[in-house]
This record gives sequence, C-alpha cells and structure tokens, in this order.
Amino acid sequence: MSDQAICWLDGHLIPAAEASVSVFDHGLLYGDGVFEGIRFYHRRVFRLAAHLHRLADSARVLALELPLDTAGFGAAIAQTIAATPWESGYLRLVVTRGVGALGLDPRSCSQPCMFIIADRLKLMAEDSHRGARLIIAATRRLGADGLDPRIKSLNYLNPILARLEANHAGADEAIMLNTAGRVAEGTADNVFIVRERQLFTPPVTEGALDGVTRGILMELAAAAGIRAAERPLSPYDLYTADECFLTGTAAEVVPVAEIDGRPLRQCPGPVYTELSTRFQALIDEETRESS
Repeated sequence: MSDQAICWLDGHLIPAAEASVSVFDHGLLYGDGVFEGIRFYHRRVFRLAAHLHRLADSARVLALELPLDTAGFGAAIAQTIAATPWESGYLRLVVTRGVGALGLDPRSCSQPCMFIIADRLKLMAEDSHRGARLIIAATRRLGADGLDPRIKSLNYLNPILARLEANHAGADEAIMLNTAGRVAEGTADNVFIVRERQLFTPPVTEGALDGVTRGILMELAAAAGIRAAERPLSPYDLYTADECFLTGTAAEVVPVAEIDGRPLRQCPGPVYTELSTRFQALIDEETRESS
C-alpha cells in the first residue's frame, strides 16, 4: 500500500492507512463477501459495467444484498478516483456480509460493509519485456462442485497456497490444475496459449474465472482474424505451445517466458504483441477524453 492510497468506506473518503473494519465483520472472520479489481486510466474506469455485472452475479450466488445500485457504485468510484493523485491506478471494490455474531450463520449480519481502495500496484506487466517465469503448482484448483470459480469471493486461500509455491520456487506466478489434472488458471489471472496462430484458453468449466480481460482478448483476437477458442488444456499443451500469456485486470497482458524451466518457443511472440497492442489501443479509445 502506498502512502497516497485512498479508501472510500461506507460513504466517507479517508487515507487507506486509517481505514478499518470491525473484528466482527464476517468478511474478515469467514471470507464472506465479494470483490472486484477494477482499473482506471486517464481518470476513467475501464469496463465498469462488466465488473459490476460480475459483482452482482457473485453477490446473488452468496445471497448477499449489495448496498448500492449501479448508479451508486459508479458515483462512489468516481468520487474515489477524483480524490487520488494519479491519472491511472487500481481499485479494489469490496462488499462484505458485515458485522455479526461469532459463528457462521449470516443471519446475524444486518448491514453489509462496502469499501473501495484506490492504489497503485507493482505488477508482472512492468517486467513484461523479459516474460514471466511460471511453475505448475501442486495445489489444485477447487472444482465447481466445491466452490464455483465464477464467484469472486473474499476466500482466496486456495490460490494463495499456489502462490506460496511460486514464491518458494523463485517464479513469478503459478498455474493451477483442476482435480482432473487439466489447466484451470493462474493464481490471479487467466491463461492463453498459441499454437500455429490459434489462440486457446480453458473454459470456465475447467475452473477458470470468467475474466473481464479474458473476454476482451477473445474479442480482439476475432477482430484480428486470429482463431480463438475455449479448449481443455493439459501441462503438455503449455510446454509445447508456441506462445503463452496471462491476462487479468491487474496483470493486463503478460507474456510467459518459461514454464517449469521449459522455455517457450517465442516470448514475446507475434500473437501476444499484436493483441497487447490492440488491448492498449482499446484502453486509450475507451478512457481518453474526446478531443
């Protein structure tokens, strides 16, 4: 957290370092809540509607009533961005079940808690010139029969365990497999591979989050005449790919240099370069003020 990070907490703007929630908040006690990571560029939010739609879906599955409607979220986010010193940055929008009694029963929580953190992050994208070094984690992604990965909840212990493996191995990121041994996603990003100028990514049924940036890259690939499809992938597919890259709101688009010590054939490759360029152009198109 930077010294200039700002927090919107239940309607009030304060320095993030001074923000606090109750120790009885069920988001803290049990991970009972939902969140979205959102980017802003040139002081304008990128793809806010898609993020709020996913937030609403996650909350609905958890039977969690959101404290604001779409217009209210937009106003709170705009107020937060206006208070930051940066032209571009990262927002973390969190809604918890709120304060309640000790015990799992959410009926004791009468009012959800909401906050928005505005900050800057050091991300893999900043070192994208060299490409990311990945490992395949031993920790498996929880299946949809346990906790559907489309729910963007506050409980991230599963990918945190995989991230610890990456840290111990000196890698930048870890790829998580599902219980069948097929590729699900990274700890905080979606995975794409390229074979003979064809783009493939695991379907959400394999354990991947339905990422906003993931969807954008699929659209950009189609516009560029690159065949893009969802397909189950194995570690073999990762090792033998022409290119591999990661996508996410925080990560943006990051090329992969090696996986488990095996160098990719191309990094950065031509498909990554083309789609990354188109992605940055789309950001500028949607967030820069018209002249």
